[in-house]
Amino acid sequence: MRRIVRWDPVREMVSMREQMDRLMSDVFAAPSVWQNDEYAGYMRLALDVTENDESFTVHASVPGINADDLEISFSENTLTIKGETKDERVDENEKWHLRERRFGSFMRSISLPTAVNVNAIDADFENGVLTLILPKAEEVKPHRIAIKVNGQQPVDAVDAVAA
Repeated sequence: MRRIVRWDPVREMVSMREQMDRLMSDVFAAPSVWQNDEYAGYMRLALDVTENDESFTVHASVPGINADDLEISFSENTLTIKGETKDERVDENEKWHLRERRFGSFMRSISLPTAVNVNAIDADFENGVLTLILPKAEEVKPHRIAIKVNGQQPVDAVDAVAA
């Protein structure tokens, strides 16, 4: 015998929310996002990336790391930052109450959407923040095109020639 159940939209939404909560906890509780690929064992490095007409700017927070311990490379429009934080050894007689800081290797690669002038990349390290300026290649930078009116040289171009 079949049972007829009245449709309850609230029950359906609660069920969907429970399924989404389970999915998110499974994803974020995993010990490593990259368990089966080349990045296994690496911590993820948080980055901020901005772009303007001239360049890309990348900021990476790497507190407690010396600039000498960072490796930065750029190949085929992909920026890669690698490094390692060392574990601080403590006296064996000390017992831990809380230990949240991470130690080990980290690496992050990002692909940029346009060509970069590799010879002009600038890296600066100050107060635990790595800042990279990656200038765009000349061929991808926007160029302003002056418009002639009635065959006359544009006003902007005349001012530039006079200066």
